[in-house]
Amino acid sequence: MTLAQARKIALYVLTVAAFYAVMTSPARSAEFVHLLFEALSGSADAVGDLLTGR
Repeated sequence: MTLAQARKIALYVLTVAAFYAVMTSPARSAEFVHLLFEALSGSADAVGDLLTGR
């Protein structure tokens, strides 16, 4: 198995797992997406502060 094939399989497995999680527990999935967005937003703010010297 090549690395490209392994990546395709891993992406497929992650996609199926995410779809299953959303279908079985949509409220919890929404909370997770909200937390992920807050983490990314906070990271972007921290990088912006670092670059501007605040």
